[in-house]
Amino acid sequence: MPKRTDLKKILVLGSGGIVIGQACEFDYSGTQAIRALKDEGYEVVLVNSNPATIMTDPDMSDRTYIEPLSPPTMRRILEKERPCAILPTVGGQTALNLAVELAEQGILEEFGVELLGANLEAIALAEDRQKFREAMMEAGLDVPASVIAHTMDEALDFAKSNGYPLIIRPSYTLGGSGGGFAHNEAELRAVVANGLHESPVTQVLVEESISGWKEFEVEVVRDKADNFVVVCSIENLDPMGVHTGDSVTVAPAITLTDPEYQQLRNWSRKIMNIVGVETGGSNVQFAVHPDTGRLIVIEMNPRVSRSSALASKATGFPIAKVAARLAVGYTLDEIGNEITGTTPCSFEPAIDYVVVKVPRWDFAKFPGAEAKLGPAMKSVGEAMAIGRSFQEALLKAFRSLEAGLDGIPSVPVDMSNLSDALHPSPHRLCGVMSVLRDSIKDCKVPDETLQTLHDATKIDPWFLDQLAALAEYESTLTGDWTPELLWEGKRFGFSDAVLGKLTGRTARQIGALRQEWDIYPRYQRVDTCAAEFEAVTPYLYSSYRATEEEAGISARNKVIILGSGPNRIGQGIEFDYCCVHAAFALKEADVESI
Repeated sequence: MPKRTDLKKILVLGSGGIVIGQACEFDYSGTQAIRALKDEGYEVVLVNSNPATIMTDPDMSDRTYIEPLSPPTMRRILEKERPCAILPTVGGQTALNLAVELAEQGILEEFGVELLGANLEAIALAEDRQKFREAMMEAGLDVPASVIAHTMDEALDFAKSNGYPLIIRPSYTLGGSGGGFAHNEAELRAVVANGLHESPVTQVLVEESISGWKEFEVEVVRDKADNFVVVCSIENLDPMGVHTGDSVTVAPAITLTDPEYQQLRNWSRKIMNIVGVETGGSNVQFAVHPDTGRLIVIEMNPRVSRSSALASKATGFPIAKVAARLAVGYTLDEIGNEITGTTPCSFEPAIDYVVVKVPRWDFAKFPGAEAKLGPAMKSVGEAMAIGRSFQEALLKAFRSLEAGLDGIPSVPVDMSNLSDALHPSPHRLCGVMSVLRDSIKDCKVPDETLQTLHDATKIDPWFLDQLAALAEYESTLTGDWTPELLWEGKRFGFSDAVLGKLTGRTARQIGALRQEWDIYPRYQRVDTCAAEFEAVTPYLYSSYRATEEEAGISARNKVIILGSGPNRIGQGIEFDYCCVHAAFALKEADVESI
């Protein structure tokens, strides 16, 4: 289908100020969308209250309004600009909620403005917990036992008939804000009161706890011709009970059987049809029982989400840019893949590597905050790493947190009460590694230790086996290096610093051994197609497991730009802005930027 020619001016809603659960990801998606719309010849107007973003640069949109994202302000802007349509799906929950308010107050109808990429019915169905639950049940899809509560009494009545523990999820909130677990009536009263306060529609979902089940996400894109692609499947290392933004996540999903993956894929498509998402990207979340394989639908985001940025970077598939073009009438087969330059976006991404995301917390900046994790997101940033194995990517991600870590450190663990000692917290994975290291006998982690850890954490046995292999390798190191032993350590993903500490040497000495034995990483391309087609975009990662060098170094003058690492309190999107402009300036000077 050709692009729509009846649209001349499109207003894009940004996500506003940085808050937990909604950060740089939406500047990334908004910038992609604006560029796509400008490339198609549309006049673009942006409204965003955060000036420290790429998307608010004067040369990005035709006009930019640094104004509050509120109905009164939007009414004045719409009256002045008279756009044909609003794109609310790249500005996170803030933009989506604002679009709903504008529609409910009759402002969109007053100025004859349509919504692109979403419709009110789809937003209401996906965001309203009760409507979503009823729609899933009517379609024969499994959901947890639950009730929608608008009052404390309704929540208490459900608890009396269903018992504890329960999980509370407010409607129309960001990052699980206001949600939590209740193990007794006192906790239920506290969490429900907070949830009703946080929800803009004074509504919470009270449901049976499925804490301990495996959690998966599926990033999907659909067009008006009903073409459908799964961009990426994502697995949470932490089981249900921890917000996905606070969990170590892995892409693609690893521990699913093929029938389970196909069921997730089919249900995702069915859910998009039920909710009525006609075009664009969506994020669907599922829980899978680790023993029976029972599949449950958790929720759906009918927009570009926080996970969409991770999926885009993990696969090279620009979800927001594609979603913007789909919103103005294109179909997936009409949009080219910019990485390969030859395939259309209707080709599902295929990846031959592993991507791991590790959250970063700043609890030290919040002395009163409890360092326990649950349904409400608490991390302020994250690091992503790519490797040829889970272990390699995980260790690279930990080193990338800018927290002074060379690997996964050990922490004290109370073995007398392991379930409490390894409760969901920022240090749980470090505690798991401590138990594995302490349990080793004859360079082997006992099977009973792995079972004990699984019982205490509900982390899938496959991940525990991978972590155990790291601990077992560490235990074999005596200080006598051979090329084979050093190659093995580097293929696992260990840094020179860690290997040095384990053997009484410095990182520089380990580096000298690598040079002597010609042990170096090779650089591979992220190409969306597992090397089936040649990539024209140099998006690279390093690996000691790679067998070929794909970097393609040029003879041009080069400058390396050092980024600022994960978001943290006091260091956020402003430095991403600086790095991007440095890259632009170097490009204008005909200098290659890295």
